[in-house]
Amino acid sequence: MKEFHIKGYTISTDKKKLNPIMIHSYLRKSYWAENISFDIVKKSIKNSMCFGLYYYNEQIGFARLITDNSTFAYLADVFILEEHKGKGLSKWLMEIIMSHAELAGLRRWMLATKDAHGLYEKYGFTELKKPERIMEYKPFEKY
Repeated sequence: MKEFHIKGYTISTDKKKLNPIMIHSYLRKSYWAENISFDIVKKSIKNSMCFGLYYYNEQIGFARLITDNSTFAYLADVFILEEHKGKGLSKWLMEIIMSHAELAGLRRWMLATKDAHGLYEKYGFTELKKPERIMEYKPFEKY
């Protein structure tokens, strides 16, 4: 477990500090996880490396990595509550994630975003160079 502090804000990897109700409340209204169930959010937290962002112990942001800690990581569910945006917190969160010792040496990182390309490009993310090599399976979505 690691913690990082700056001006009343804390980033922690301690899952015990996470507020699953707050996380679910945000995610179920998001474009990428609309109507997700609370049970799925709890299970996703349990099975991922999580980063909670707090302002004086109140959770105000979140990110999680689906990873084997050796070769691959998928960054998911990144958010900061609206009232805390514009303070550089998303950049700080990304810096902490990208420099995490357990993730050093990963061969590939991936993520999906609709509108935050500029943020992620600052940390080396690019569009797929060979998208024809990437496939997906979405059993609950009609094609």
